[in-house]
Amino acid sequence: MNLPILAGALSTILFALSYLPMLHKAARTKDLSSYSLSNITITNVGNVVYSLYVFSLPVGPIWVLHSFYLVASALMLLWFLRFRAAHALTPTGTQLAEQEARS
Repeated sequence: MNLPILAGALSTILFALSYLPMLHKAARTKDLSSYSLSNITITNVGNVVYSLYVFSLPVGPIWVLHSFYLVASALMLLWFLRFRAAHALTPTGTQLAEQEARS
């Protein structure tokens, strides 16, 4: 394996590992309130457009990394939409306190 391929493989692993805590926390807490729909949407559109370039290259570490980014950003968009709807239906601590105060 030559140095550029080794560097690409190592950086792919490091970048993917850096994303895993974010994905784990989002899946576990279902709280994506620190993200914006526009940012996640632009990320997904950018990844799809960038795919035209990446997948025209020879198969290599960049394919693995970009595929990971495609899946991760699509998951974040899906979870954002799904959890936002569920979160909107769940009363917050403040809303519960206000309901108790009125009772």
